[in-house]
Amino acid sequence: MSGATPATTALNRAGVVYTLAIYDYDPTADRIGLQAAQAMGVAPSEVLKTLIVHADGKPACVVLASDREVSMKRLAQALGAKACEMAPVAEAERITGYKVGGVSPFGQKRRLPTVIDAEAAALPQAFMNGGQRGLQVRLAPADAVRALGAKVAAVAA
Repeated sequence: MSGATPATTALNRAGVVYTLAIYDYDPTADRIGLQAAQAMGVAPSEVLKTLIVHADGKPACVVLASDREVSMKRLAQALGAKACEMAPVAEAERITGYKVGGVSPFGQKRRLPTVIDAEAAALPQAFMNGGQRGLQVRLAPADAVRALGAKVAAVAA
């Protein structure tokens, strides 16, 4: 597995300090982030998942702990939208350039408005997808906020 992905390239360009973590990706897992946490032997709250949504029909990105669910109402408020809904898998892959299970908030085909849940943003270190299945980057969420120009808001249900 190569550590060179559009995500790591974007992190390098942004000057973000990170380390790589490789794990055995299970394509049959119901909840990919929880499976990644178990495979790496870390708490699920330290592995952040990246979801692609539609906010008033426009794509956006939300990052939160893998053991939490997103409140679409809170997310819509944070994005200044009336409503949010999950983007279909095929569309999320087309928009980001990543396969589900490897969707990273970094290095997407086009930069999407991004919200990072306040609990996740407050962690000193966390894992985020590194741009391919089985690859995580460990970094300070505050650096991710800066690199992505993300908004921090309480969006977990």
